[in-house]
Amino acid sequence: MPTSKTVDAPKPPKLVLDTFIATALSGTPQELHPFFEDFRKLYTRKLWHQLTLKLFQFFDHPLSRPYAVEVFDRFVLDFESRINQLRLVELAVKVAKNIDNPQSHLTHLTSLLSRLDTAASPEAHVLLLATIAHAKLLYGDLEGTKTDMDTAWNILDNLESVESGVNAAYYGVAADYYKASEYAPYYRNSLLYLACVDTEKDMSVEERLGRAHDLGISAFLGDTIYNFGELLMHPILDALNDTNHEWIKKLLFTFNEGNIGKFEALAPLFPKEPILQENYAFLRQKICLMALIESVFKRPTGDRTMTFQSIAEETRLPIDEVEHLVMKALSLKLIRGSLDQVEQKAHITWMQPRVLSREQIGGLAKRLDDWVNKLNTVEQRIAPEVLASA
Repeated sequence: MPTSKTVDAPKPPKLVLDTFIATALSGTPQELHPFFEDFRKLYTRKLWHQLTLKLFQFFDHPLSRPYAVEVFDRFVLDFESRINQLRLVELAVKVAKNIDNPQSHLTHLTSLLSRLDTAASPEAHVLLLATIAHAKLLYGDLEGTKTDMDTAWNILDNLESVESGVNAAYYGVAADYYKASEYAPYYRNSLLYLACVDTEKDMSVEERLGRAHDLGISAFLGDTIYNFGELLMHPILDALNDTNHEWIKKLLFTFNEGNIGKFEALAPLFPKEPILQENYAFLRQKICLMALIESVFKRPTGDRTMTFQSIAEETRLPIDEVEHLVMKALSLKLIRGSLDQVEQKAHITWMQPRVLSREQIGGLAKRLDDWVNKLNTVEQRIAPEVLASA
């Protein structure tokens, strides 16, 4: 039986199906035989949807692994144009996981890409491109990975509704691509990937721990990441609990609070992560910026003029370094405002929107309650005057 066909190719004679089934029954474990009997019935009756579901069950069976490629190449390819193309790609991706040879792995995926009706099935196209990109990444073809990623994104960005598995495939390979080189893109794509998967069902304990660890490191070292709220509220961080990396979780909360005292208390642990130790000066500046942001956030909206002295106290910096810190915050667009060098004051008019932690939301709620109480006090004071003048 040929391994590929055009859409208009005729169906093979029944004898070919019988030969395939007979060969499969004689060469596979008894536990798999009911699958092949069902394949025969569903294929003969042209129940393509039910046959697709049965194939998923077969490929998920642990005993099917040695036979997955042959079943796909000798059986599935024969009716691939009859079934949902996204499901077809999902089947192909499952089978690819059983192919250890790099060239055979890529050939299995790219040959399907050449037969796929990409215009009619953009989601399937994205999923297959992302899977091919990930395979190329594993085999060291960074240029090919980036090319396929960019092509996939150009399609994905124009789709209105996409299944979570398709998004997960793209954001997963994008995160892995940037992991070794750029912290901020890794952080962003990794969080988007986590939004598309069930961490408990789709990731092993080791995978959750590795992802939480890498997200923490990228949050610390990303030069544009100054808000950890989205990560801090994600259950992936629970993977760090009761491990040797639990202190990374504590450090994340410390940065989010802008708490320099806690930062200095945790600094002796940095040698456990040499890359943090190597970038201590950057991290020290970052915690100072986070302390400045948190200080601005805690102040009432109408009282955001801060003296250099107060900023120095909040950030534990010498007063002669305050101006540079504020200018850095302005250049990073963490805040907006102006500096009065003569008066040694910073006038803050805006701060970057943030994803707030539960503790920060609680503090904001308390400030709103205080504001409401002040309004009530003013109302009670002026109400008698209004009534008297009526």
